[in-house]
Amino acid sequence: MQNREPVCIQWVSEQDTARFAEHLMQACRQWSEQRALLVFLSGDLGAGKTTFSRYCLRAMGHSGAVKSPTYTLLEPYEHLDPPAYHFDLYRLADPEELEYLGIRDYISSRGMCLIEWPQKGRGVLPVGDLTLTIQLKDTVREVMMTAGTDEGHEVLRQCVERFEY
Repeated sequence: MQNREPVCIQWVSEQDTARFAEHLMQACRQWSEQRALLVFLSGDLGAGKTTFSRYCLRAMGHSGAVKSPTYTLLEPYEHLDPPAYHFDLYRLADPEELEYLGIRDYISSRGMCLIEWPQKGRGVLPVGDLTLTIQLKDTVREVMMTAGTDEGHEVLRQCVERFEY
């Protein structure tokens, strides 16, 4: 993978989703230890964004329940090293609400930020390091991955090398 062209893979099963999340979190670790790494998760309702986030958090070492932050907008996992923050912006009425949430504190420190519905934060959120757009087609999930930064490109390169699809 030499250029920044989007990469498309398929998750045929839950095991594929879990395995990909594990590979992604391994590839993200070095960057998220140094700074916040922003992974944007886009797709229709029911596409699998929250399920994928759960697998990512488990791959990072979280063993408890993973709640959807649909109503709270944010679920912090600060006990992880590096810490992780799961955002769900679906119910965000205005991107400026992110300022009240303290978004700049989360995205300017180290850790992993998984952000569902990032388009709702347009104008406040910076460019995502990596954007995964998930589409459900019959029983298969097609995942289009795009790097928005050099770090995101490196994560994507490493992840694609590890994940057989």
